[in-house]
Amino acid sequence: MIEAGGRSLRVAHWRLGEKSNHPPILFFNGIGANIEAVAPLAEMLTERGFVMFDMPGTGESPDPVMPYNPFTMCWTASQVLDHLGVELCDVMGVSWGGAMAQHFALQHPKRTRRLVLAATTPGMLMVPGNPAALSKMADPRRYIDPEFMNEHFATLYGGVDRDGAAHQKDSHIGRLKPPSPRGYLYQLLAMLGWTSLPALPFLSKEVLIMMGDDDQIVPLINGRILASAIRNSQLKVLKGGGHLFLLTHADESVEALRDFLDAPDTSEELGRAA
Repeated sequence: MIEAGGRSLRVAHWRLGEKSNHPPILFFNGIGANIEAVAPLAEMLTERGFVMFDMPGTGESPDPVMPYNPFTMCWTASQVLDHLGVELCDVMGVSWGGAMAQHFALQHPKRTRRLVLAATTPGMLMVPGNPAALSKMADPRRYIDPEFMNEHFATLYGGVDRDGAAHQKDSHIGRLKPPSPRGYLYQLLAMLGWTSLPALPFLSKEVLIMMGDDDQIVPLINGRILASAIRNSQLKVLKGGGHLFLLTHADESVEALRDFLDAPDTSEELGRAA
């Protein structure tokens, strides 16, 4: 537990004390998701540090007392980095956390080297997903009821392989802890009316946009919108990937991450880091 920005947050970090040629990744999770949901990704990236925290009211972080917005939460995230002694990082976010990652890169450009956006949108100006998936996403049973997940996994997340992906469902639900009602509500409120679209043309970062072509929650078109707005971006489409492609297509996702993050720094990036 770390006190940051006037909040008590449960923070996880990997390999920060180990020598590495790469900056660590600051990761923003999807709405309602706890650290354990994405821990397998952190464990696969063995050559670099990784930092992630439970949003207020999710995982083991206490309920928020007051609502927050992207500005205050990104400032809080910068306080977490200060506490851990991290100056420069690569920033990554998935879904709801992808919006938060965009805001962090815009708010804290000197702390951000590169940006990875997975299964996400520019905020309220987005193309909505499958109504059947969105209605089931709001159902709290997706966190705690294996039978509900077994029945609706394909509709909810997409990207299910021919065997029904029982291993995907069992593995995913086993790592989930439901957020508190207040924590979930405040995450929804945080992004109400928010969009990054007017600011994205001014984002001077190298950006990787990762999307699944079978994502039922965030359709691929949203990734194309991001790519058209960010001048230094590249779009990676994972064939057959649903909303959870970082886990269901883990090897392919990690390969794409390494290809992007390990590419030589441009002179512009080196100048900003200095």
